[in-house]
Amino acid sequence: MKALLGLAAILAASPAMAMLSGFYDSGEKIETILASRDVADALRQGPIRAISNIGTTPEGFDIWQIQTQECDLNVHVIGIADDDEAPDSAGMVIYRVELAGSCD
Repeated sequence: MKALLGLAAILAASPAMAMLSGFYDSGEKIETILASRDVADALRQGPIRAISNIGTTPEGFDIWQIQTQECDLNVHVIGIADDDEAPDSAGMVIYRVELAGSCD
C-alpha cells in the first residue's frame, strides 16, 4: 500500500501533469497575441474579425493569422522553451509573438 501511495505522489508531481490541455494552451497563445502592442499597432488598432492557427513554420513555431476588415496579419507564436530562454523548471510554457508580415 505504501508503494502505491509513493508511486501516486511521484506521478502527481511529474512534469506531464503541469502541461496544459490543447484547449488551454491555445487560449494562452491567443492571449499572448492579443496582449502584443506590436500586433495591435500592425493592425492599426482595428477590430478583430478572426484569429486562426494556420500552420507551423519549418522551425516548429505556430503560425497564427489575425483578420480585421482591412488586413490579414500573420504572426509566429514562439514558446520561450523553443528559443532557449526558458527556465529549467517544468511548468506552463510562456509564449512571445513575432510579426511575420505587415498590413501595408
